Amino acid sequence: MMRRRTTLLTSCTVLTLALGMTACGGGGPVTAGGGDKALNGQTVTVAGVWTGSEQKNFQKVLDAFSAKTGAKTEFVSTGDNVSTVVGSKIEGGNAPDVVMVPQVGVLQQFAKKGWLTPLSATTEKAVDAGYAPVWKKYGSVDGRLYGLYFKAAHKSTVWYSPDALDQAGVKPPKTYDEMLKAGHTVSDSGLAAFSVAGEDGWTLTDWFENVYLSQAGPEKYDALAAHKLKWTDASVVRALGTLGKLFKDRQLIAGGPKEALNTDFPGSVEKVFGPKPEASMVYEGDFVAGVAHDQFGKTIGQDADFFPFPAVDGGAAPVVSGGDAAVVLKDGKNAKAGMKLLEYLATPEAAAVWAKAGGFLSPNKKLDLSAYGDDVTRATAKSLVGAGDSVRFDMSDQAPAAFGGTKGAGEWKLLQDFLRDPSDPKGTAAKLETAAAKAYQG
Repeated sequence: MMRRRTTLLTSCTVLTLALGMTACGGGGPVTAGGGDKALNGQTVTVAGVWTGSEQKNFQKVLDAFSAKTGAKTEFVSTGDNVSTVVGSKIEGGNAPDVVMVPQVGVLQQFAKKGWLTPLSATTEKAVDAGYAPVWKKYGSVDGRLYGLYFKAAHKSTVWYSPDALDQAGVKPPKTYDEMLKAGHTVSDSGLAAFSVAGEDGWTLTDWFENVYLSQAGPEKYDALAAHKLKWTDASVVRALGTLGKLFKDRQLIAGGPKEALNTDFPGSVEKVFGPKPEASMVYEGDFVAGVAHDQFGKTIGQDADFFPFPAVDGGAAPVVSGGDAAVVLKDGKNAKAGMKLLEYLATPEAAAVWAKAGGFLSPNKKLDLSAYGDDVTRATAKSLVGAGDSVRFDMSDQAPAAFGGTKGAGEWKLLQDFLRDPSDPKGTAAKLETAAAKAYQG
């Protein structure tokens, strides 16, 4: 099963295009040493999905920890399937001390298998003081805190070409209906409104989640994410209908549904910010900026900017997030030093290291926004932190992988089918419920 990764995708794409690689796998371990400090001579092993620029920037954080404590660090990239890799390492007696877990569902799985150590009182106190309660909720299982969310993604951002919108005389919209109207105005000026990455099913789940959170509200979002509400509920049918307004309008989507289904995420960004623009806007998370800047040389805030995903039918503007949570494994050879690493990661000092390097958002409200390197990232971070408890974690990342994270199956495939033909929201909802019921029972 291929579990979708968002922040990883950017660095993988950059490596692939820049170096001609055919895959984005983990390299050998990276080590960093420190001086004569409290943990001198001890080594903390950290496993995570990151490669490329993300791994490099996280290593800067680990190096700062080394300088502070004297501990050495070793980072091992797991690839997408964190659960399988970590499980095999535990069985082989070679468990890492700390794992950076990219999905709520995987964190819960690890905790229920008894693999995790509850976080220290020091870390929990830092989370209580620095994070909105919702982040503690996503890091907890059965009332115990196991995960510290160190890196977050803001997945309620619509990225656009300022030149394209200016030429069409369009201002960033405040509502979903205004966004579709603005799209028609842009289209009338000769450039398609939206580039949609339909080849990657995960982007379509993100579209749905933003519409649903705003239109149905956070309580129903939580219920649907836990499958306590069926996908046949009228609120789901309504959200699919709202999304279908966009999907069925050939004037709005570059190349129509057929071309969208042959466009992957990097390709969708290229259609807006590449050398031959085909659309003015692309919806996805804050990581769009990394592709626009690194691959197409765009200056963020000038050549590429964003507006918040707009409110739907009078609801609140949605803030959907993803993130990577640090957990401590019981079977790690140096779990105590691993716990010290988490105490460090809970500080604004640690977050500031990666914030300065770029390609990073922290949910820690104690991190000074001046730590970020540009105004657009600062605005994104401010929106994420400012949303407080109204932030909701990516719904498909909370689901079993068979439903929410497998290419060619479950929610990914069914929403691709819906993009291809959005004429029957009720029928699509029924198929989603059938797939969800099977996955959640399994």
